[in-house]
Amino acid sequence: MIKDLAYYCKKFAPRIKQTNPSGLNVNRSLGTAPNKPILLLSIIELISRGEIRKNQILLSGELVATFMNLWRHLEPTRKPDIGQPFFYLRSDGFWHFQPNPGFELAINSKAKLVSAGAIKQAIEYAYLDDKLWQILQDSHNRSVLIQVLIDEWFSGASNIEGILQVNAFAELQEELERAGGKIYQPSELDSEQKIIVRDAAFRKIVTATYNFSCAFCGHQILDINGQGIVDGAHILPFSKFYDDKIDNGLALCKTHHWAFDRGWFSIEDDYSIIVMDGLREQAPNCKPMHDFVGEQIMLPAQTQYYPRVEALKWHRENIFNAA
Repeated sequence: MIKDLAYYCKKFAPRIKQTNPSGLNVNRSLGTAPNKPILLLSIIELISRGEIRKNQILLSGELVATFMNLWRHLEPTRKPDIGQPFFYLRSDGFWHFQPNPGFELAINSKAKLVSAGAIKQAIEYAYLDDKLWQILQDSHNRSVLIQVLIDEWFSGASNIEGILQVNAFAELQEELERAGGKIYQPSELDSEQKIIVRDAAFRKIVTATYNFSCAFCGHQILDINGQGIVDGAHILPFSKFYDDKIDNGLALCKTHHWAFDRGWFSIEDDYSIIVMDGLREQAPNCKPMHDFVGEQIMLPAQTQYYPRVEALKWHRENIFNAA
């Protein structure tokens, strides 16, 4: 069978044994579940925005926020659960997984990795049939497939096209930037999906605040998708304080994020670096940590986002001194 636009139009329509046996297979035990169609609409919209630029679909904050925004409008009576369609789409033949190292057997077994946490642990990314990916690079083809999903699954809903144009993740990011970040209540983060969105928003804001460079060593690497080597690190641990204020953040590369969380170095009130005694370092091709002692970290352009002095003091007293 030729895998063309018409083929995928049938794949995106409901599976009906007599007339369309190759369509989307959805759970009908509690009525038709719209999980898969909403996920596909979300993916197509992110491709249209240029936020998915290669055939590697991550369970990202942007995807989760788009999925949850559509879900609120299209399925207000059930709770959103992106893990279910992300995992079970593989039964429809055009959705495949690239496992993380060490999880190859888990992906190929009958294990059901349906929670967002389990998916992020085991799956590096999902990818589409090459032909479907090529089809989705054309705006006309995207419009046709969006219309199929709307007509076949949400014919009674109104203004879906308008809902799709709402960039829920960008709106959240802008809201947090205006407020200088947020301190959460634990009840606000009652699902793994909300945690993924929160974590992604904090990382994006903090890394952009530091020009996508490590505040400790200045290292900056960006790929064509804008993905970088630095993390948005918390000074006060989020697990204790639920503090996503921008001045509780530092942009740190993977090495120095790990070292900071373990108290191998800390930062004085004047933003100079202190390093734990007793570290054995071999760094023939880069500057060792002890050589940074006394140097000032790289600071944001906006003074209101400088690391909070009270947070730095807490880190020195509770993480650095304990190490």
